[in-house]
Amino acid sequence: MTGFANHRRVATVTLVVASYDEAIAWYVERLGFLLTEDVDLGGGKRWVTVAPANGQGARLLLAEADGEAQEKSIGNQTGGRVFLFLETDDFARDHRAMLEKGVGFRERPRNEPYGTVAVFADLYGNLWDLIEPKRQV
Repeated sequence: MTGFANHRRVATVTLVVASYDEAIAWYVERLGFLLTEDVDLGGGKRWVTVAPANGQGARLLLAEADGEAQEKSIGNQTGGRVFLFLETDDFARDHRAMLEKGVGFRERPRNEPYGTVAVFADLYGNLWDLIEPKRQV
């Protein structure tokens, strides 16, 4: 396909959270993300985005749960599978820093054909991979 499809990217991914402020604090303090937007939409709703400090990759829209159905998805947005992948250029550095900040890893680091990886959980239990991809030669 050419034309319109060549100029798109995934820019923002919604993450359902229990509390805007609690989620902002966790992503900023534990993962080192930047708070990129916090806009009052009225009626208790906010447009809150966080992103990796280097500005690369998709932003997360932290969406406070509204109602029972959304509350049930907090911490289990993918049915227990890894949900998001945080890439790094230095796995050991970031793994150590995240452990020091209290991030809970679910396993020891392992080497896979695609890179060095370990699963961690966010404040609600959503699973993430911290991954340093293998360099392409």
